[in-house]
Amino acid sequence: MSASAAGERAAVRRARLRIAVLTGAIITLLVTVVGGVADTVMTRAQSDQVWRELRYGAERGDLDSPPVCTWLFAPGAIPLANAPAGFPVEADLHRVRRTREAVERTVRRDSTQYLVRTQVRPDGKVVQAVFDLRFQLADRRHLWFALGVAEVVGLLAAAVTGVVLGRLAVSPLAEALTRQRRFVTDASHELRTPVTQAYTRAQLLSRQAAAEGMPARHREGLTRLVGSVGRLGEVLDDLLLSASLAAGPGRPADHRPVDLVALTRAVVAEEADRVREGRLTVVVEGPPHPLSVDGVESALRRAVGELLSNAVGHTPPGGRIEVALARARGTVTLTVANTGKGFDPAEAERLFERFHRGGDAGRYGLGLALLREVVTHHGGTVAATGRPGHGARFTIRLPLDPNGVPAAPVPPPRCRVPRLVPRRVKAGRT
Repeated sequence: MSASAAGERAAVRRARLRIAVLTGAIITLLVTVVGGVADTVMTRAQSDQVWRELRYGAERGDLDSPPVCTWLFAPGAIPLANAPAGFPVEADLHRVRRTREAVERTVRRDSTQYLVRTQVRPDGKVVQAVFDLRFQLADRRHLWFALGVAEVVGLLAAAVTGVVLGRLAVSPLAEALTRQRRFVTDASHELRTPVTQAYTRAQLLSRQAAAEGMPARHREGLTRLVGSVGRLGEVLDDLLLSASLAAGPGRPADHRPVDLVALTRAVVAEEADRVREGRLTVVVEGPPHPLSVDGVESALRRAVGELLSNAVGHTPPGGRIEVALARARGTVTLTVANTGKGFDPAEAERLFERFHRGGDAGRYGLGLALLREVVTHHGGTVAATGRPGHGARFTIRLPLDPNGVPAAPVPPPRCRVPRLVPRRVKAGRT
């Protein structure tokens, strides 16, 4: 699976997950708000009722037969046998005797709460009423337990609802992405033949113009036309390769053992003309024995060619390009380093984004993005390091295929649009 296809699928999954999480969050918020309102209403109603009963009992209650859950304490009165320990509160009795004003407080004891009111009755007797909130607190705990159960059920419902809504809402996006890839593939296939024909005709016209001695400005125009059509063919090749990599997971029928050492040397040989024109030095270091990887040779050739073309395009005249291949921990490592301008380390990851335009880049493109797609499709990784003014280094790591018997590299098909004009610098490529 290519990096772009994997990224699209990941985006769809994230969108579905986001919808499910938002649905769950909304239901959780609703249950919490309802629970908070219910608890507030119940607590306030219970509190008002209990204080009314407590005040009535303190003022008029029978000392020998107080209301349920209430105990009355007064001088000379015998408290009930089941009265809670620690009562009456002597400090409140002394205060009321001194000030003749009622005192109310809440006391926590024995894992429960007690409401306490101490006052002077009309007959002048100081009475302290104590109310046990045990049952009211149990009602509140039952309420929150019920709300917790409702929350769990709500979350399960939210998960199911989120999955259903996610699929219904994101399906058009997934379908649009599939149609987009199909359109790119179909359009690239349909355009490939006429572009090749246009390129061939432009070449013939350019040669005829040179043979017939046409004015220089006409010959230069035809040369630019040949280069433009050639670059258009390269873009179509990139789109076709990207579409084929995005076709889906699995081992395509054209996978076979590929000797990366021989393939790299062949690609370097193909760039010999550009290397001579740029007065560059290219050094290839690799073992004398094959380093086999399982993959699509044409795609791997395109990836290695992109790395080398990128290095050639960004190395000044007289510069040096080093290509090194090695085996390390079950992988084949291909490193291409150049003595060019380098790049800001903060841009290292963005270099592989499609249509990324670097700080000093001239033209955006698919080159390095397609390179990462090819490497990812083959189960490998690619990384870039560099500093401004100190060149750049690109490293590809692919799984080694120790049991594979690599075949001889197949030269590129002749029908492919050749590169008669050096590529311009693409955005983000260094």
